[in-house]
Parts: sequence; C-alpha cells; structure tokens
Amino acid sequence: MPTAVLTDRERTAVQAYLRLLHTVRAAFGDDGRAPAGPAVLPVVPPSVLAEAEAALAGAGLAGNEEEFFRMVRDWHSGS
Repeated sequence: MPTAVLTDRERTAVQAYLRLLHTVRAAFGDDGRAPAGPAVLPVVPPSVLAEAEAALAGAGLAGNEEEFFRMVRDWHSGS
C-alpha cells in the first residue's frame, strides 16, 4: 500500500505540475475550449516548464506514472 504522506520532493513535483496545468488552462480560458490556432496558441513561460521538469526529475518521476497522477489527484482533492 502506498504511503499517504508525500515526501518533500514528491510534494514539490505535484505542486509544480499543478502550477504548470493551471498556467496552460489559463492560456486556453477557464473552460479549456478557446479556439486554437497560430494567433492563440498558449505559451508556457520557460521557467514554469523548467520548474515542473526539475521537480519531477528531483522526485524520480517522469510525470506519466500512475503513482504520480494518484499523488496529484490526492493532493488536489485535499485542497
């Protein structure tokens, strides 16, 4: 059974991923259905993407593991 308490690195990775997700959602609009095209493609600041990548690497995660998304779901539902 996985531990319910995240390590500092796991928590940092989850928080960085959620900041990245919120940045992308904001670029598309609240509902994520804004039209996409050359003039409206979302731009994620390199610092936000770099933060998420570094945090995932620091936690030993690639960002697509089932365990990572469980941590994201559990963290997000608790806030």
